[in-house]
Amino acid sequence: MIEKEISEIRRRFRYDKTNITKVRGCYINESGEIISEFYESLGLMPQEQAEELLTILKKTLSGSIGKNLIDIEFSTHEVLESPHHKALMELRKSALSDDALVKELYEKIRSSLKMDTAYLILLASDRYDVPSFSKNDDEEEDSTEIFSYYLCTICPVKLTKNALGFHAHENKFCNIRPDYVIAPPSLGFMFPTFDDRTANIYKTLFYTRDTKDDHTELFINLFGKEETPMPAAVQKETFESLLTETMDAECNMNVVKSVQNELRSLIDEHKEAKKAETLVIDKEVVKGALTACGVSEEHLNAFDARFDEEFGEKVEIHPSNLIDKNFEVKMTDVSIKVNPDRTDLVRTKVIDGVKYILIRADDSVEVNGVRIRIDQ
Repeated sequence: MIEKEISEIRRRFRYDKTNITKVRGCYINESGEIISEFYESLGLMPQEQAEELLTILKKTLSGSIGKNLIDIEFSTHEVLESPHHKALMELRKSALSDDALVKELYEKIRSSLKMDTAYLILLASDRYDVPSFSKNDDEEEDSTEIFSYYLCTICPVKLTKNALGFHAHENKFCNIRPDYVIAPPSLGFMFPTFDDRTANIYKTLFYTRDTKDDHTELFINLFGKEETPMPAAVQKETFESLLTETMDAECNMNVVKSVQNELRSLIDEHKEAKKAETLVIDKEVVKGALTACGVSEEHLNAFDARFDEEFGEKVEIHPSNLIDKNFEVKMTDVSIKVNPDRTDLVRTKVIDGVKYILIRADDSVEVNGVRIRIDQ
């Protein structure tokens, strides 16, 4: 799914827009035991409570594509033969009303997750009358399709701490007792996806707040996937190690700046152009940046082979997963953060056999909030 499609579905999770009438789920304690189940009508809840619940569900469709939101694809064989895909389809067909199927889903999640806290599994089914648009992309015409989907959201339940409060109307202090509160979602998925504004049963959209965990066991039990996507944080760590080890002696400031600037430039251009499709790159983009700053053929070949080994051949990666928002230079006792658009201000140099990091000080300089002068 692209950002525009995700945003369209996110807008469904408003009290005055949604067709979600009920939310069902279960509470699982710290020991991984299902303690209670519920099937609540939004219409019978106070509006404020229903709105809070919809907001929690909507957060399962938040974050960055490729980092927090990941498309999980099913092959034609899986769609036809996989019991995992069949279970997803049956849940959709029943609009989550089949108790046996729902309990089976609870069990798959319960047996796969090892969380430090208790948590809630929330399930919601929606039917969206998808409007079509006129050629000028301005006027909405009558709906031509109904998109049926459901959302599964997994939220930690955390115990608040004791706190001191003040009752203004009584003019006195009071103790606020600890209570259990629903935290933002840590995991979830939507099935099917809303690709090209229509249902795509060959994909599910998976959400994770933690970009380091690959959730292997959950992927196996829920989707029948033995191979899981490399988490975004692991992609970044792998890419950094790959550059360090394959560039070897040529891994200098200019090489790293060249790669960072190239990827940053692509991200900025894509954002400014307001392109609908998600930006992805392959290894040739990085090799182009390495070639431009004079990396030798030997190290280019080493990078080429190692990239395929770590990420796979012909793989496409979200460039935002490979770089930080800031440009940072770190030593054991020093850390320098640089505006990514001004990496030209920083360079390295060896003076009288001593290595230095040089920062051009064209602007005013402050040390702990005090503006200083730099003498000749």
